[in-house]
Amino acid sequence: MMKGARSDVTKCIGDTPIVKLNKIGAHLAPHVELYAKLEYMNPGGSVKDRIGAYMLEKAERDGRIKPGGTIIEATSGNTGMGLAITAAVRGYKCIFVMADKQSEEKRIALRSVGAQVVICPTNVEPEDPRSYYSTAKRLAVETPNSLYMQQYWNPDNPEAHYVSTGPEIWNQTGGELDALVVAAGTGGTLVGNSRYLKEKKPSVKIVGVDPVGSIYYDLFHTGKWPKPHSYFVEGFGEDFMPSTMDLKAMDDCVQVNDKESFQMARRLIRDEGLLCGGSSGSAVAGAIKFAERIKKEREAAGVVGEPYKVLIIIPDSSSRYLSKFLNDEWLKDAGLIERDDGMGGVVDDILQKKKQQVISAAPGDALGSVIDRMKTHGISQLPVVEPGKLLGLVSEVKVLNALVKGDATMKSPVGPLAELDEAAMVERDTTLQTLSQHFSRGKVAVVVDRVGGGVNVVGLLTKIDLIEHMLK
Repeated sequence: MMKGARSDVTKCIGDTPIVKLNKIGAHLAPHVELYAKLEYMNPGGSVKDRIGAYMLEKAERDGRIKPGGTIIEATSGNTGMGLAITAAVRGYKCIFVMADKQSEEKRIALRSVGAQVVICPTNVEPEDPRSYYSTAKRLAVETPNSLYMQQYWNPDNPEAHYVSTGPEIWNQTGGELDALVVAAGTGGTLVGNSRYLKEKKPSVKIVGVDPVGSIYYDLFHTGKWPKPHSYFVEGFGEDFMPSTMDLKAMDDCVQVNDKESFQMARRLIRDEGLLCGGSSGSAVAGAIKFAERIKKEREAAGVVGEPYKVLIIIPDSSSRYLSKFLNDEWLKDAGLIERDDGMGGVVDDILQKKKQQVISAAPGDALGSVIDRMKTHGISQLPVVEPGKLLGLVSEVKVLNALVKGDATMKSPVGPLAELDEAAMVERDTTLQTLSQHFSRGKVAVVVDRVGGGVNVVGLLTKIDLIEHMLK
């Protein structure tokens, strides 16, 4: 083999560089320094390359997967890619199940490596048969010679970081770190690194970062289970407790919101040249909150000398979010930056002229009563909602098919027939351009007002509504 070459791409995983953040966090000097470990420089573009390769290699050694088999995983995209590049080298097929909030770039990337991608609704409970966890379990049962990798319950997930990332960080820094900050998802990165680094240096602080809407922050600080809700940033936070997570592995937990996450991610790209994703912005925004507390404590105590060194895991790349937080229009539609283009308000104008009454259903409503509502009001579809949450749309075609096939009766609850894929949530100030893009993809625009951590449905718009508005 050629000198200096690797035998295959999986041998390029790891050895990612650590760089100092110079502009971001400059206000923390001289008390605190921030450093970033660039995990997006792994060949598959994220920290999840490590667990993808390790979990698959362990499964082979343990005889849990046979040659030519199929790997199945519920993923936000990055674990899927980590598994896919190792599967490509070793000759396995892949089926990945993703929530519909994940970026189109992630879906395209996974399909490009030959994976089958199944999309499921985001706003359902993990136990719901439509959830991406439940769907992955079902596919694993239905697919011969398959292995459900189960990153949320697979002990090889944190072990991958215990044997790889932790030692790498220790060797790179020579032990010169005081805190490690990790955006917490499955818990694998956080727990594996915590176990290794604390064995080497018990004083090192492990700080988890959790998005508003996830459960970890409240559980860590209060021990009480909060009511989770959806959020825009991808790849971390959970609405259930994976067995791979151990809250005791954390010394502190910091909470960040979508706006903080995306603003920081864009700053990291612009000011530090780090081509990172939204969860990277979350990790750094959380690290700064933690570091500002450390600075105040040191100032109050009159501490001088060596700065407190904080290392932040930068999980993934900006290349998978070009249509999302790097797109100003997407941020505006999400209500995360203000509009200044004079093109907003189209949705609100149409609603004002329609004076539309919102006809909806609760998930437990019987199909018979839902059909009566459709007939009475002359509509072909309506939203299925819970307080603060849109579960999806149910259409007369969907109802008819379920009745004809015998999958439902007039007394069956409507909830299982609601589909979120057909809906595009928009707000009153959504632009004409964005609204027309949703319609071009065959979506129905569900107009919502954001209240607290949830949404209220205030109207439905279709292509004909926009056409009539343009004619007027």
